[in-house]
Amino acid sequence: MTPDILCIGSVLWDIIGRSPLAMRLGSDVPGRITRLPGGVALNIAMTLARFNLRPALLSAVGQDAAGDDLVAACARMGLITDHLYRSADLPTDVYMALEGANGLIAAIADAHSLEAAGDKILRPLADGSLGSHAQPWVGMVALDGNLTVALLSEIASSPLFAAADLRIAPASPGKAERLLPLLAHPTATLYVNLEEAGLLCKDSFAQASDAAEALLARGAAHVLVTNGGQDCAEGLQHSGVITASPPPVMVARITGAGDTFMAAHIVAERKGACRADALSAALRAAATYVSGEHAS
Repeated sequence: MTPDILCIGSVLWDIIGRSPLAMRLGSDVPGRITRLPGGVALNIAMTLARFNLRPALLSAVGQDAAGDDLVAACARMGLITDHLYRSADLPTDVYMALEGANGLIAAIADAHSLEAAGDKILRPLADGSLGSHAQPWVGMVALDGNLTVALLSEIASSPLFAAADLRIAPASPGKAERLLPLLAHPTATLYVNLEEAGLLCKDSFAQASDAAEALLARGAAHVLVTNGGQDCAEGLQHSGVITASPPPVMVARITGAGDTFMAAHIVAERKGACRADALSAALRAAATYVSGEHAS
């Protein structure tokens, strides 16, 4: 089956500790600890599947028990796992986060296996499974910043992605600058938050609209900049910047909200929505997600 979109990047287990209480350094509080399929690429793919799309995952997953469980979980959600790189030598990656009533307290992303696998995860785009140098993949690709700078730089100039509609998100503010090689890619859409936009521009911004303007000035073709519960901005080269406010909701979870926003925006654009409607749809989906419900 031909996928509707390729999701390239981190596919791992999320270990999330959540407490309804506010937390600070050294806090020891009651809460819940869960293990859920996660990673930026997988979070995007899961949301796309809820919108009745068929995403294919390109990532590295170990041949360990955790990897077998993860692949089975992905298949149950309707995701195409045939093209995953399954390594016998690398363990399945994991992400750990602590969230309190006052937001994300701390997180650690152990994506070392994805980084070690390197361009092996892209083999299906060259061997004819999903494309080749002569006939590259034509369609959307969701790409995340957990890949190494070297691999992202390779993708930026690779003929394998020459016909692709690239949708790109940092994995975290700490990895935002990895996306610099793709900043001015002519077919790329960047999904970043205000902090990540500042890192890419080596500046700081008070508003998402200012950040979007700065990214366009640096050559970005299409950008979306979120700012938590504040106004979000979408900028398109030669067409300017528009803004919209997210719906006010009670925040029940944070991890995965940006990925949900990105996936919902992709779906809206695939359906032919105008800029303003696509932005509003993405904000509604993200608000629904952080309130504790599934985006739909």
